[in-house]
Amino acid sequence: MTCAVLYTVDTELSLALHQRGVSAADNLASSVMGRCDSGDYGLHFHMDCLDAAEMTGVFFVDPMPGLVYGRQIVADMIEPILARGHDVQLHVHSEWLAFIDNSPLGDLRAHNIGELPFAAQRDLLIVAREMLIEAGAPSPVAFRAGNYGANDDTLRALALLGFDWDSSFNPAYIGHGCAIGLPADSAPITAHCGIGEVAISGLFDRPGHIRPAQLCALSAWEMTSALGHAGSTNLPCFNIVSHSFELLSRDRVRPNEAVIARLQKLCAHVHNNSWLKSATFADLPPPQTDVLRSTTAKRAPANLLRTVARYGEQALAQWRYERG
Repeated sequence: MTCAVLYTVDTELSLALHQRGVSAADNLASSVMGRCDSGDYGLHFHMDCLDAAEMTGVFFVDPMPGLVYGRQIVADMIEPILARGHDVQLHVHSEWLAFIDNSPLGDLRAHNIGELPFAAQRDLLIVAREMLIEAGAPSPVAFRAGNYGANDDTLRALALLGFDWDSSFNPAYIGHGCAIGLPADSAPITAHCGIGEVAISGLFDRPGHIRPAQLCALSAWEMTSALGHAGSTNLPCFNIVSHSFELLSRDRVRPNEAVIARLQKLCAHVHNNSWLKSATFADLPPPQTDVLRSTTAKRAPANLLRTVARYGEQALAQWRYERG
């Protein structure tokens, strides 16, 4: 059985940079293009790596900054993705509501979309989807909440608006923003609240503790082990998360060589293993099939050596960074 690999990139401007007075152009350059003195390590670098491995990326684009900086900024994010044949879907960080003049939700504010009433969530999703389409994207079929901060009302609103998929359920974030009413051991694809829920994948990095399949969270060894386990247990998909700025150091002044190496190894691994297939949401089975309801969740079991090796890799990368 082939395992569909979703490589997803949350593509977003930085609210923190906006609060510090950074211009729209400079925020875009840092947060989306990954620009630093030695080059660009954002959107185009991700796509370069994906293209080399014949993979298609899913870029969850947050249009909310368009209500602060002006809507052209949304097109500036979307156009390079579509020009290179990758997929655009909807992402929303509701924190931007506090900085919008004449907010579409009036005085309502929320750190996470799931903290809003159902009607407000629906209205915000309508506005965000319209901005994405206005900027040139096809009508989105999938959504991911900023901070994974969705709840069941978010899914009901998405279903009402005709979305097929949500990808906000991150078992590692249950109780830490993610309020979707599913257990941590839910299937990787499941029908919930009238929509298909595609959970963020992961592994156990120690007994009982889930580490999400995020590029900066797992070593290449851990990621390939998790992919191998997904294939050997016949899971229908493996859902990986990254961010448009994730290939930079935390202070965004230089490329993060360790994370870049992880991306390159991940892409090579998917390309070189025939039982792994790069996918978008269009390649997944429909949300209401028996396959979705009968598939059980499985994650790679904990491996102490593998976990310790990641700590060592991170410590070495930090030491090299501090030495300059």
